[in-house]
This record gives sequence, C-alpha cells and structure tokens, in this order.
Amino acid sequence: MTKDARLYAPAAARNKGAIQAVLRDHLPKRGLVLEIASGTGEHVAHIAASSGPDLIFQPSDPDPHACESIDCWAGALGLTNVRPAIAIDAVSLDWPVATADAVLCINMIHIAPWVATNGLLRGAARLLPAGGLFYLYGPFRRDGRHTASSNADFDAGLRMQDCEWGVRDLEAVVEVAAANGFAPPQIEQMPANNLSLIFRK
Repeated sequence: MTKDARLYAPAAARNKGAIQAVLRDHLPKRGLVLEIASGTGEHVAHIAASSGPDLIFQPSDPDPHACESIDCWAGALGLTNVRPAIAIDAVSLDWPVATADAVLCINMIHIAPWVATNGLLRGAARLLPAGGLFYLYGPFRRDGRHTASSNADFDAGLRMQDCEWGVRDLEAVVEVAAANGFAPPQIEQMPANNLSLIFRK
C-alpha cells in the first residue's frame, strides 16, 4: 500500500477557491505555469484540476517533504497536467526552469527574508515573456499601515519567530516589481484581509 504523504494547511483549504476564482480570469489557456513555494500542494492541485489539459503546472518547493506532498496530491486527484515537484530556492540565480507563461506565488513572501522577494521577482521576470502573468497572494501593509488588527497580530507573531519575516509593504513590493520590468499590478481584495496582485511583464 502506497503511503499517503499529503500535507494539509487549513489556510489553503479556506482560500484555494477564492484564489482559483481570480486566476480563472488571468491564466493563459495553454502553456506552462510555474508555482514557487507550492507548500502542501493543495493550491496547485485545486487550480490544475479546474484548468484545461493544455495548461501544464510545474510546482516547486525547497522542502523535500513538501515536494512529496505535492506529488501525492496530484496523484490522488489523477491530475495529468501537473508535473512532478522540483526544488527551487527563490533566492537562487539558477532556477531549473528556462521559461514559463505564468508564475504563481501564494503565501510565501511574509514567511521568508526580504531577499527572497527580490529573488522571486527577479526570477519571474527572467522566465516570463512580455505580457506574462506573475501572481502574488498574501497579506500586505498599505501606506505603511496594516489593513486589519488581525494582520498586525499575525505580523508580530511572524517577527517573533524570525526577525527577517513579516507582512510586507505593498508599495515596496510594487517598487521591486517595477525594477524588474513589471507594470503596476491589478489588485483584488480577498477574504481574511489578503490581496491578490496580478502583475504583467
């Protein structure tokens, strides 16, 4: 009997439907979608399951246990448009993917040092064609302030775990994106005081 190595994240279960609803209007119909920091694999499995067979998903995570979970989620759902997960460190200058038609990153930049945000945007810009989609999801501060007291509490908890973590300023992220060739994002308000940022190269 094959071991079920699937991991579960309560936040992913809550937000995957809302994220998929936004991406439905922005993902290409065909091509390759690279997800950075796929985590448990619940997001990529849910999005791929509602996409056509010509849209191929390449999940990734630097954690081998996460990669195992991602592959188990795809296998359990019988998804033929999800490739085996690969290891990618967003900070690295050498990603094992040459090109992508879209890059997704969900709930990563606040649980990583700021250098990872820089690496993420630099890498996405390197892979994407003109007009390519870069999608970023999570909590953000706006105009130097938290958008909800729950986000402020979350931010404080993150910084207690690691002083390099924390909810990022939207304006700082947009500035780094612009420096890497992305247009200003379309911003979608999401449940639980999160945002979807839809960037185009």
